[in-house]
Amino acid sequence: MTTSDCFYLGIITKAFGYKGEVDIFLDVDEPQNYATLDAVFVELKGQLIPYFIENIRLKNNHAVVKFQDVHTDNVQMLIGAKLYLPLAALPKLDGNKFYFHEVIGFSMKDVNHGEIGILENIMDNGPQPIFQIKHLSGKEILIPILDEFIVDINRENQNITTHAPEGLIDFYLL
Repeated sequence: MTTSDCFYLGIITKAFGYKGEVDIFLDVDEPQNYATLDAVFVELKGQLIPYFIENIRLKNNHAVVKFQDVHTDNVQMLIGAKLYLPLAALPKLDGNKFYFHEVIGFSMKDVNHGEIGILENIMDNGPQPIFQIKHLSGKEILIPILDEFIVDINRENQNITTHAPEGLIDFYLL
């Protein structure tokens, strides 16, 4: 199992109490979906190691977790470790909701421009995620990912239809 087969769940932030428990920041939209986890992959020294969960308690985007065979004397080695789950563990989404990783490579269409290119990447390092599209001419087109711009996501045909603001696509094609 490698990180490319998984999605990032969160990070172990600190030891919790004196029974070998840890505090985990869950970097997910709906933490309650992970309230019954029985195992996670912990990244240690570049390797994903399965850790089985004895107990988990959620509070907002944090969880207090007791792993099997982790005690107060060996809990420190886990602090700062990233946690992963297999991609298959992601809840299925439908309609116009999607995971960023699942739409990379989809063809992009626009209501007014027709076929515009292939979705190469989703830039998610600013306040607003952005579709990064390679236009058929080789130019790059950037479209903010906003619900009002997404008309349809067709997983079967692997395409996304947008209704970009007037002039946005033309700006990139000048």
